[in-house]
Amino acid sequence: MSAPSPAKPVTVRLEEPSEPVSGLWLRPPGARAALVLAHGAGAGMQHAFMEAAATELAAHGIATLRFQFPYMEAGSRRPDHRRKLVATIRAAVAKGAELAEGLPLFAGGKSMGGRMTSLAASEAPLEGVRGIVFLGFPLHPAGKPGVERAEHLFESALPLLFLQGTRDKLADLALLEPICVRLGGRATLHVVDGADHSFHVLKRSGRTDEEVLGELASEVETFVAARGD
Repeated sequence: MSAPSPAKPVTVRLEEPSEPVSGLWLRPPGARAALVLAHGAGAGMQHAFMEAAATELAAHGIATLRFQFPYMEAGSRRPDHRRKLVATIRAAVAKGAELAEGLPLFAGGKSMGGRMTSLAASEAPLEGVRGIVFLGFPLHPAGKPGVERAEHLFESALPLLFLQGTRDKLADLALLEPICVRLGGRATLHVVDGADHSFHVLKRSGRTDEEVLGELASEVETFVAARGD
């Protein structure tokens, strides 16, 4: 597959509250699916990880729509109220469906972005979305193990892909694995050995962050291919 063109700036318009946010649409030639990709709490859509993830996904035939949450668009570091975050997800999914022009549509994101996507789906269906991708599901705060953040996952019928590192301090695998078992066939858990919440790996692992990104993109490609018909 040839290299994708540079990401195209787009605007995502929220209905309530009525305010636009920036987005970036990257569609490779021959794209087979589209993923609405939300950023995490502390870094926006142009963070190095988000840029690299979008590029790697494009190399695997997956178009992406990245976008800013309103607080990040305004230059704040404090996330918006849950209601506004969820409203932004819905607006981004609608924009993604428009841009995808019939491609199978998926949604998800890094850490908080993925969790807000599944929260949105638990409240009401995300029209056209065939599955949710978590790039590091934030199951609990660092040092405070718990499973309350996963309770909403049982309120939606969408397939879920969990991409998690063994050194992720925000997701104790001993707690996440039983949740995936309870979710049954809807849940796919892929564990990246040695990766932290940002999917960094130690040098002594013998792997690079770029190789890990390739692994993540391959898992996403497999996930969407199985649900793209």
